[in-house]
Amino acid sequence: MAQKFASAKHAIADCDRCGFQYKLNRLKEIYIRARKTNILVCSTCWESDQPQNFVGLYPVNDPQAIRNPRPDNSYAQTANSVGSRVFQWGWGPVGFNDSGGVTPNDLKATGEVGSVTVTTS
Repeated sequence: MAQKFASAKHAIADCDRCGFQYKLNRLKEIYIRARKTNILVCSTCWESDQPQNFVGLYPVNDPQAIRNPRPDNSYAQTANSVGSRVFQWGWGPVGFNDSGGVTPNDLKATGEVGSVTVTTS
């Protein structure tokens, strides 16, 4: 059976972007969103398909929540304990350091007032 097309071993073609002549088998096709565009370009003008065009094309399932979670009871929680479960609350009034508070709080507000001198020349 005969082939439909002649071999393009010696065929010359123009780059569809820059217009320079190259061998036809050296030109590459441009794809946009994984579809052929029938645009043949040289290796200098060729660029791969933009990865941002595929955003939303494939489903991404990245769950963050855990079904039926349980608290970590391996850490003893006491009023005077120091560790990762001690919370420091710092909104007004800053540091409400009374001993009858809900959580221990070691925040202390400090500040200074200085003076401004103006010199005129």
